Amino acid sequence: MFDEFLNKAAELRERGESFAIALVVRFEAPISGKTGDKAIVYADGRMWGWIGGGCSQPVVIKEALNAMRDGSPRIVRISPSAEPGSEEGIVDYTMTCYSGGTLDIYIEPVLAKPQILIVGRSVVAQTLAKLGKAINYSITVVAPGASREQFPGADSIHDGLNLGQTKITPQTYVVVSTQGENDEEGLELALGTNAPYISFVASKPKIEKIFDYLRDKGIASSDLDRVHAPAGLQIGAVSPEEIAVSILAEIVQAGRVNSHQHVPSKPDAHSTAPADAKDPVCGMMVQTSRAQHWSQHQGKTIYFCCARCMQAFDKEPGKYLVGPSA
Repeated sequence: MFDEFLNKAAELRERGESFAIALVVRFEAPISGKTGDKAIVYADGRMWGWIGGGCSQPVVIKEALNAMRDGSPRIVRISPSAEPGSEEGIVDYTMTCYSGGTLDIYIEPVLAKPQILIVGRSVVAQTLAKLGKAINYSITVVAPGASREQFPGADSIHDGLNLGQTKITPQTYVVVSTQGENDEEGLELALGTNAPYISFVASKPKIEKIFDYLRDKGIASSDLDRVHAPAGLQIGAVSPEEIAVSILAEIVQAGRVNSHQHVPSKPDAHSTAPADAKDPVCGMMVQTSRAQHWSQHQGKTIYFCCARCMQAFDKEPGKYLVGPSA
């Protein structure tokens, strides 16, 4: 199992995917999870491995996704009598499921290296590639005539304007720095991606002309609004080196903002429901988008972590609901 776990983690790292490792570091019987149990949580919320029964998994998945968003590890405690905030550094969850017991789970995010995708081979592009590499970004260059001599530290160089071999991720930052070589084609190529950041290195008059050209080609103004133009933070940059610094600073800023934005779950039959709901029987938080057990009660959908909780509720709903809906 341990070899499989290491191999799975290595595969994800090789593919450039973000994930989180969940490791049981302490338990109190009779809960099914034991010290050393481990799992991998994918960026889409799937889990591979074992950290305990079904009641524990929704909490671990939720906190693993949170860890991938903010980049911070955490220790999660799942117990029958949790007191939120009672111990510094512990994220507490109450669980009164049938199994009982307590789990302490360490969750560590493993984030894919962010990528700067540079379209163009200008002096600004070459300088940006050096600076980005120095602070541990993956550098991909796409431009006709781009060479290893121009971009000695780049991870990948593609001679041409084609992104067929380039993977665009939520951590990809696109900078169009063509500066006279295929400007229109380069920006159009960038706008064809779903990258969270796209910038264009050009003067304001040139930006207006190229935007007009692209609008005439049928590109929507809302798409052009995605472009940071002129590229970079306004720090009074003049030289190519200074412009590259301002662009890199803007990329770092965009990455920080992006990492704290909530990524909603994919919509499903329950897309109007809240993202999380509390199981009224055991107290566990349930991801509504992944819930397999629910009941209708007085026009409301009640979500459960397992079939036993749903069965208990269906027999005596008034026992578990407080207030007018009971």
